[in-house]
Amino acid sequence: MEAIILQVLNGLDKGSAYALIALGLTLIFGTLGVVNFAHGALFMMGAFVAVTVKRLLGTSYEVVDETRTDFLGNPMTIDTPYVVSWFGESVGNAMVDWAVPLSVLIAIPIMAVIGVAIERGLIKHFYKRPHADQILVTFGLAIVLQEIIKAFYGANPIPTPAPSAFTGSFDIGQLFGFDPFAIMYPYWRLVYFGFSAIIIAAVFAFLQFTTFGMVVRAGMADRETVGLLGIDIDRRFVIVFAIAAVVAGLAGVMYTPILSPNYHMGMDFLVLSFVVVVVGGMGSLGGAVLAGFLLGILQSFASMSAIIELVPGINQVIIYLVAVIVLLTRPRGLLGRKGVMED
Repeated sequence: MEAIILQVLNGLDKGSAYALIALGLTLIFGTLGVVNFAHGALFMMGAFVAVTVKRLLGTSYEVVDETRTDFLGNPMTIDTPYVVSWFGESVGNAMVDWAVPLSVLIAIPIMAVIGVAIERGLIKHFYKRPHADQILVTFGLAIVLQEIIKAFYGANPIPTPAPSAFTGSFDIGQLFGFDPFAIMYPYWRLVYFGFSAIIIAAVFAFLQFTTFGMVVRAGMADRETVGLLGIDIDRRFVIVFAIAAVVAGLAGVMYTPILSPNYHMGMDFLVLSFVVVVVGGMGSLGGAVLAGFLLGILQSFASMSAIIELVPGINQVIIYLVAVIVLLTRPRGLLGRKGVMED
């Protein structure tokens, strides 16, 4: 039972990232009809926003400390972050420690601007082009973006730790009545799951309960009719693209303590997220979230040593096997609309 609970938690952790990225992908496909292969790059760029903020807050200068000496008796120099000298020791050190959560606030406007720039500068010219053209141009954009990141930050992963308050593990087993330390789970992974749930709920609430969201949902169902009503649906869709970019970027920001950012992490998540979208149903927001968590849990269980010994390599292909089965039996996906990805 302990192993089952642990694998479910691992699956929810992976599924949170899959669901957030797939949610943005589905939002773009459902509104704009664009297959955006650059969406994984937005996830990567969000992660590197956190890296940049961490570096900027940690920028320091040398200060001579007369109270400390080296082995020769000379005063030692210590590195002092500028934010410590500007805001005081307690506030400055807290800002450096909490760089990743602070990056969320900075990433929102940055990712929104990037999203609008990509949509206005490139995507809008391919609305009426075949999906093959959209895939090629957005995949090329993703390669360009990751090479830019590689040029500025290098090819090696960059560790970006979580705040010290969230280091260590939580004894989650006691919540289920197990012995102490039976099920330990990292604090930050629990934080990431909670953060993902809040973002997903916020997106659905925005689309469901606001006038803007209702217009967007109407546009997803029948774009021409909404346009005939005199509503500038194109302008609203630009905002939707920006929202999707923000969601992907925030997913990347908060994932940095779990997976050290590197220039190809966007591509790693992109393929899996597209599989999630197809399994959930192209254009179905609920299907994307449901499939993200389900496939995350399946992948987690398939990674158990007992399962790998029984079926070697199953953890590498389980998601694709599920996708094949779903497409053979239900081409529209679990919650997809009739006629989408289906004859």
